[in-house]
Amino acid sequence: MARIKDVAAHAGVSVATVSRVLNDNPSVTEETRNRVYAAMTALNYRPNAVARSLRTEATRTLGLIIGDILNPFFTELARAVEDEARLAGYTVIIGNADERADEQDHYVRTLLERRVDGLLICPTAEVTSLIEEVARAGRPLVFLDRTLPGIEVPSVRVESAAAIGELIGHLKALGHRRIAFISGPATLSTGRERTEAFRAAMAAHGLAVPPEYLEAGDFREGSGRAGAARLLDLPEPPEVIFTGDNLMTLGALGEIRARGLRIPRDVALASFDDVPWFVHVDPAITAIAQPTAELGRAAVRMILNRVEGRPAESAALPAQLVVRTSCGETPYGGGPAAARGAGAGDPGQGDERSRS
Repeated sequence: MARIKDVAAHAGVSVATVSRVLNDNPSVTEETRNRVYAAMTALNYRPNAVARSLRTEATRTLGLIIGDILNPFFTELARAVEDEARLAGYTVIIGNADERADEQDHYVRTLLERRVDGLLICPTAEVTSLIEEVARAGRPLVFLDRTLPGIEVPSVRVESAAAIGELIGHLKALGHRRIAFISGPATLSTGRERTEAFRAAMAAHGLAVPPEYLEAGDFREGSGRAGAARLLDLPEPPEVIFTGDNLMTLGALGEIRARGLRIPRDVALASFDDVPWFVHVDPAITAIAQPTAELGRAAVRMILNRVEGRPAESAALPAQLVVRTSCGETPYGGGPAAARGAGAGDPGQGDERSRS
């Protein structure tokens, strides 16, 4: 396949001159331009997407930087972004920041060098100078799922307070009073928002939150397990462990199982962020479901508005409580007392789902 230097040699010009022709640079004479085009035709040379973008100022590509590709939330989010972008005629290039600011900045630089038309970023906790620079420059940029203080760019995120309030009301109605929370990191907007919503909901329902009932996690499995272990070792352990995301739920579940405890008879479990396998756990896990696919689709619509020069306003999509059986519910009604009379594997602890 012919390369740009082959075209330059065939036309008897420099590579820089060929590049100027591809850029429609007015400094190139008509005679030279014709020679370059003739060489391109003779060699069947086709400019790559980056070269074409230098003329059209568009690559029909979007960059997406996610927090952790191993987290099912981000996997589903990326799929939705890809699907929506493809419908609009765009290709998505994905980078996994692994929750590290240096990795995030590496992908930002790489994607800008590839001349993506817009950037969708699930930002890490740190406000880096590069992100500030990109935002100040007015490049098409949208924050997805998370926000950064002091950075004024459009964002699409999930509003979690109402669903968390609904969960706490549901747990109180079942008779639970000692409810602990394993949060995400306070350095992330989602970690702060969920912790604040939990505290507010507990206060609204007249329930105390002892300091030892708040564990700080990092949205990964290991911190969920470690947080659950500390809570279960308390002199008065909680009746319910509420975890701030699906991976920490997995860790907490592992710790509960390792101790031989039964859910919900010995301790109830609830999760922020629903995943498909929660319905296959016995008992099925009560969770707050995020509108992940719509989050991704809305983000693509927002970034395309920016790319095409239209206004783009931030949006918050509501989460929804999905009631299952891990907090003491049974298909036959009754509160924790009824549920605690039946083991996790007993008949009647199936996969019945309801919305509350």
